[in-house]
Amino acid sequence: MKELIEKLSSKYELQEVVYQRDNLVFAAISKENAIEAVTYLRDYEGYTHLVMMSCVDWIEDGKYQLLYLLHNPKLKNDIGIKVYIDRENPEMVSAHHLWKSVWTYQREMHESFGIVFPGSPRLEENFVVEGWDETPFMRRDFDTHEYAEKTYFPRGNRKTNDPAEYMRKKLYPNQPVTAKQRKDDK
Repeated sequence: MKELIEKLSSKYELQEVVYQRDNLVFAAISKENAIEAVTYLRDYEGYTHLVMMSCVDWIEDGKYQLLYLLHNPKLKNDIGIKVYIDRENPEMVSAHHLWKSVWTYQREMHESFGIVFPGSPRLEENFVVEGWDETPFMRRDFDTHEYAEKTYFPRGNRKTNDPAEYMRKKLYPNQPVTAKQRKDDK
């Protein structure tokens, strides 16, 4: 994997290289070079399988992190290419021409985070939630509690259970509660 990172470093400026395991490495690359880098990995280094594409909302930094996780079936290695894009103007070049499955990930990210992938097919069609016109629901600034309060009527007599106590009673109904458990529950 170090040899692969050296090759990539000679072509592109990499940041945040993390060797997760012997067969898994993550590297961040600029938005401008990301699609060219994943194309290079696919066409010249044997990373032909797109395992997944995902997004993380780094609201504190004003960025989204896109991840392209690629697999080389011959070497049984994976590489994750991370790309940071601006949260206020979330737009990324589409990779749908590289793998047929990419447009599905891009549609999901468009609906869930509001990220635009110009030229990606069917981007504006509903994917998960029909008729959604609120803040994209996977953004960290989307207030689920506020949405639930204004969308659904209140349910009276609702009670909340401590998960640890509830499961202890469910799994071990005849077992007495110890002093330590009472202390831990506080």
